[in-house]
Amino acid sequence: MRTFADFNPIAVTVWFLAVTGLAMFSSDPVIYVIALTGAVLLYVVRNGRKHHGIHLFAPVIFLITALINPLVSHNGGTVLFVMNNNPVTLEALIYGVCTAVMITAILYLFKSYSQIMTSDRLLYVFGMFSPKLALIFSMSLRYVPLFGRQAKKITASQTAMGLYKDDNIADSFRGGMRIFSVLITWALENGIITADSMTARGYGIGRRSHFSLFIFRTADVLLICLSVIFSVLTVYLTWDIEFVFYPYFKIPDAGIKNAVGYAVYGLMAVMPVFIEIREVVKWRYLRSKI
Repeated sequence: MRTFADFNPIAVTVWFLAVTGLAMFSSDPVIYVIALTGAVLLYVVRNGRKHHGIHLFAPVIFLITALINPLVSHNGGTVLFVMNNNPVTLEALIYGVCTAVMITAILYLFKSYSQIMTSDRLLYVFGMFSPKLALIFSMSLRYVPLFGRQAKKITASQTAMGLYKDDNIADSFRGGMRIFSVLITWALENGIITADSMTARGYGIGRRSHFSLFIFRTADVLLICLSVIFSVLTVYLTWDIEFVFYPYFKIPDAGIKNAVGYAVYGLMAVMPVFIEIREVVKWRYLRSKI
């Protein structure tokens, strides 16, 4: 089985950049709704009943974002009511809701992206463009858990030596500062050792070799090409659509060309969903044949 997460990291990144970029830099509410629909479907298909916490967090973000704009911006000609001598307008509320839809869609997309793009995949993507940046990124990822383990060791040793004898804020603060000082000293010494080790192994002398477990397949190239082509078609077919929010909200007249553009973007947004569903159906069919 080859799900969407099994595609080449560069192909996955191109798709995410295409869908997310069009949603972020567009002022079209229809694009926002399509992006949100595709993002939610992808997350639900990939996770099922697991990791459902985002479904509780996303509505809160949606409501906060939708209500902030009409409370801060008082533009618009249709006044709903007046609060603290400030008018709350329908146009500002509509603009806030559209912004909330876009932000919620981006939230779901980045959540799926963070699940798919593990550390080795991110390093592969960064390494294709900047090997030095990939090295710095990999070292940073390594030091995060390393710092945590070292801090626990220092805390245990300091406690065994009599730290935290007095249960008060002053003693805890002094102990924390002592642990932080020891941890920083250890980090600096470990950085010097790492630099000497890299120099001894010849880093920076000649051209570096490159090894990766990820390869490009026909499906990866096809996903990249479709993402680029669909993005260009979406921009070309919907660039003349302009929603007017102020002073009065006005929906533009959409033609067949614009509808095709929305359909193209929708197809691109749900491509991973089709891939995931296809693999699930294929897996169940093969199991039924056993």
